[in-house]
Amino acid sequence: MDVPSLHSRFLSEALPRIRQDARVAGVAITGSIVGGRPDVYSDVDLILVIDDEAYDAVMRERLVLIGSWASLVAGFTGEHVGEPRLIITLVGPPLLHVDFKFVRASDFAERTEDPEILWDRDAALAGALARQPPVTAAFDLQWIEDRFWIWVHYGATKLGRGELFETISFLTYLRETVLGTLAARRVGAIPRGVRHLEAIAPEEARDLQATLCGYDRHEAERALLATVDLYRRWSDADGAIVERRHRAEKLAMQYLHDVIDQDR
Repeated sequence: MDVPSLHSRFLSEALPRIRQDARVAGVAITGSIVGGRPDVYSDVDLILVIDDEAYDAVMRERLVLIGSWASLVAGFTGEHVGEPRLIITLVGPPLLHVDFKFVRASDFAERTEDPEILWDRDAALAGALARQPPVTAAFDLQWIEDRFWIWVHYGATKLGRGELFETISFLTYLRETVLGTLAARRVGAIPRGVRHLEAIAPEEARDLQATLCGYDRHEAERALLATVDLYRRWSDADGAIVERRHRAEKLAMQYLHDVIDQDR
């Protein structure tokens, strides 16, 4: 595991302190450090495996515990990303972003990707992973197709009203939810929005530049049309069997062009 010096120093100092808590059954790490692409800007994604009977007590003490393991600067819970077990922190200085996810020992094997085990108190974690393979969420292009043309109409309404901040935000949403996913699939990578796209899919990342815009209505019009164009091209090339919503596409695009023509 090739780890930047700051990250390595944090792990070497924090792990012995974490191991002193008898309620912790093990520690694992995931994210870019395990994926093989860490750099000085990477965060540290730790999984703290807690004995089931002690889990509720540990959850009440999480920030205090983290403060005893590292120089905690600030931290908050991860409900906004759908993961209330997560504490997102800054430690340091020097500042380092560290995510601490607390999981029950009985839930540790439920995962979408394999972590690397840093410490396994009773050698139980490795066995749990071996017995239960990771389950990656299935890609569902139909889910996207059922929504995409409604989204296009929504973006056109924001554009027509002159809400450019909303339009820019919406274009970002489509890049992360739709185009980033399709771009990653084109190169056989696991979709993670637009994260690392410049490195894993440079050609697709160049194409995505056409979906960017500044605070300018004409740029926003062009970017929305470019988003539609990329969706059409990349979803057609995906090879998935999809029931296309042709009527929705025709009407949504007619509406978008009407909005654009009003500005001419």
